[in-house]
Amino acid sequence: MFRSRAKEEKAPLADKVTVTDSKQTRDPQAPKGRPTPKRNQAQSQRRSVANTSLTRKDAAKRQREERRAQLERQRQALAGGDERYLPARDKGPVRKFARDWIDSRFNMAEFFLPMAVVILVLSIVPVGSLQNIALLLWLVVIVLIVLDSILSGFRLRKALTERFPSDNRKGVIAYALMRSLQMRRLRLPKPQVKRGERP
Repeated sequence: MFRSRAKEEKAPLADKVTVTDSKQTRDPQAPKGRPTPKRNQAQSQRRSVANTSLTRKDAAKRQREERRAQLERQRQALAGGDERYLPARDKGPVRKFARDWIDSRFNMAEFFLPMAVVILVLSIVPVGSLQNIALLLWLVVIVLIVLDSILSGFRLRKALTERFPSDNRKGVIAYALMRSLQMRRLRLPKPQVKRGERP
C-alpha cells in the first residue's frame, strides 16, 4: 500500500531476468522425476492415508492386543518350556541347566511351605508342650534350609563352571535357589526333568 511503484515494477523484471538468463535445460528426471498429480488424485491419496492412520484409541487397542498375545505366548512357554517365548530372566542355556539341576533333586527349601503350615497349627494349639515343639521345629527347618541352600549353591557353581566356563553366570545361583524355595508343581517354567535324572 505504501510501497513505491518503481520497486513493484523492478521485482517482476528481476524474476523474469533470472528465469530467462538460465541457459541450462532442466533434466526431466531431477529432482522430482514425475508429473505433478491432479488435485483430485492428491486429495484421494490424502484421504486414503488419513483413513489408514490409526487414532490414539485404535493404537492403544492394538497395543493391548499385541501385549495380550505376547503374554499368552509367554504363559504357554512357561508351561511347555519353549525357549523362544520365555521371559528374559529364564532364557539361555545356563539358566535352563540351573533349573534342570534344581528340579532333578530334593531340596529342603521346597518343603518350607507345608512345614510352615504344620508349625503354625501347632503354635495355635493352647498346649505349652506343642508350642515348644513348634518353636523347635521352626529352628530346625530354618537351619536345614540354610545348610541345604549353601551346599546346593556350591555344587551348582562347580557344575556351572565345568559345563559353561566362558558363559555369563551372573545371578544364576540366586535364580536357582529362589526356584528351590517353590514347591515342585508350582514352579515356572515347569520342570523338564524327573527327580534323580541328570540334567
